[in-house]
Amino acid sequence: TVLALDDFSTEIGSGSIYGLIGPNGSGKSTLLRLIAGVYRPDGGSLEVDGQSVFENEHIKERIFFVSDDFFYCPGATGDEMAALYAGFYPNWSWERYAELSGKFPLERKRKLQTFSKGMARQAALLLGLSAQTPFLLLDEAFDGLDPIIRTAVRKILSDDVSRRDATVIITSHNLRELEDLCDHVGLVHRGNILFQKELDELKLGFCKVQAAFRPLPDPEEIKKRLDVLSLETHGSLIHLVARGNSADVLALLEDYSPLFSEGLPLTLEEVFISEMEAIGYDYSNVLF
Repeated sequence: TVLALDDFSTEIGSGSIYGLIGPNGSGKSTLLRLIAGVYRPDGGSLEVDGQSVFENEHIKERIFFVSDDFFYCPGATGDEMAALYAGFYPNWSWERYAELSGKFPLERKRKLQTFSKGMARQAALLLGLSAQTPFLLLDEAFDGLDPIIRTAVRKILSDDVSRRDATVIITSHNLRELEDLCDHVGLVHRGNILFQKELDELKLGFCKVQAAFRPLPDPEEIKKRLDVLSLETHGSLIHLVARGNSADVLALLEDYSPLFSEGLPLTLEEVFISEMEAIGYDYSNVLF
């Protein structure tokens, strides 16, 4: 017996793109299967729109789950799977299916079993988006997609959330994949959610600054004057991440007469590392 999720508690609001981030084996896929009603929780409760999901046909027809190993009937083509799902999902749109088929370079009458992993992933996304369910669950959705298709999928997902007020939950072990896509993120590790925040709120309160000096001031003195989360020196350069806004940090660094100083944009990875360092958690085996 494997304990996949333990004392896991979260609430995901509607009309958002929520990113579940964590390493392989952390419990992300298990959570999606619970939400989709594939698994039944052996403890606690899981509800969608206030109702239990497992063996609840009314709720399941509102959820489309694109798993990492997406199921298709043996020998079926994309069009045949579309006809199958059209019978399951009341909001299925053939118009949307035709429209999105023009964005994915797939042969709809070709058997899915002959597709590469990336092509099969595109077909799964095409079917999931055409079902037009209020809830779309995507497990490692960008795995196997080329950069052009990844960009197209990001735009389609954002448009769907805006147009239909849909809720998308997407998992990844790669922080960079979810940058500029999600508005909420949660970090999962060893069956627990370490923290979750709105992305804008997560980035708010941190700043990244670099400055050049001659001579280089004592880094320890700077740390005493700022709430520094990380500080590195490279020759005459100092790179630091600190709590606060960049204007205040740059103003303080003026006391040391820098040759130049500037604020830099923070990546999602740097924000997570800073958050985890702040709570004293070892992130070396969490972020990739």
